[in-house]
Amino acid sequence: MKLSIVIPIYQGARTIGNLTDELVAKLKSHTLEIILINDGSTDSSHDICLSLFKKYGPTIKYICLSRNFGEHNAVLAGLNHATGEYVVIIDDDFQNPPEEIEKLVEKAISDRLDVVYSYYAKKEHSLFRNMGSGFNNLVASYLLNKPRDMYLSSFKCMNRFVVGEVIRYKGPFPYIDGLIWRSTRNIGKVLVRHEKREEGRSGYTLQKLIRLWMNMFVNFSIYPLRMSTFLGVILSAIGAVLSVLLIIDKILHPDIPMGITSILVAILIFSGVQLVMLGLIGEYLGKLFMVNNQTPQYVVRHIFTHEST
Repeated sequence: MKLSIVIPIYQGARTIGNLTDELVAKLKSHTLEIILINDGSTDSSHDICLSLFKKYGPTIKYICLSRNFGEHNAVLAGLNHATGEYVVIIDDDFQNPPEEIEKLVEKAISDRLDVVYSYYAKKEHSLFRNMGSGFNNLVASYLLNKPRDMYLSSFKCMNRFVVGEVIRYKGPFPYIDGLIWRSTRNIGKVLVRHEKREEGRSGYTLQKLIRLWMNMFVNFSIYPLRMSTFLGVILSAIGAVLSVLLIIDKILHPDIPMGITSILVAILIFSGVQLVMLGLIGEYLGKLFMVNNQTPQYVVRHIFTHEST
């Protein structure tokens, strides 16, 4: 069976060499295809990937993007070049041991699953990263209609059918898990180990996490717009009730002057809600504009394959 391993790389010079060596050594039972995607790294990742390409020959495909496009865009670039019957996505940080790949592939084959996610007894991320992942998983349960106990790990295995459906997406804002869950519900999970990061630090900043969440919110669900409608109805009802109470209070106590404080508070609350809703609508319109403007998912500077050398 041909197995493709897709590895998005960002500032991974200190780990990608050892990770690739481990993959080749421990997955000898498969016809292996390792796809390295350099997502605009500014360290020596490019040179190391080139040396791996020369070292392992046709086992390695190396794709060098012109700048940093983000993890999900880089993964999509790799999926477009993957040819295996099953495709495993794994990060470049070595926190997922390569030998655990066999568990994902065996689960997918034995249970005839389209996708197998990994999950962990204990995650060795930082507190900030764990909180962000927990929030993302909670929100995804509502927006993507997935089970709450299904953790959307970046370490996962997909069969050829799902890969084909995912790469049909041509918009500039991919969210891989959203593309998976809109394609299939034949999804399982398997327990794997999660190791501590020995080199470097996570590339996910607060800004990148927010950008990822917005991609999920806006690109794969209209629930935020429905929430704005419900919120508008609720606030309108509250306003109507308060108006009636104020009128009654004025009739019963005509000598009590109306307070300007309550008026200012009401104005601030309602204007704030309106601005939030306008911003949300603006996000949807902005995404449509970027799609119509043909913003690329990624731009490839170089592709290194055995066939082209």
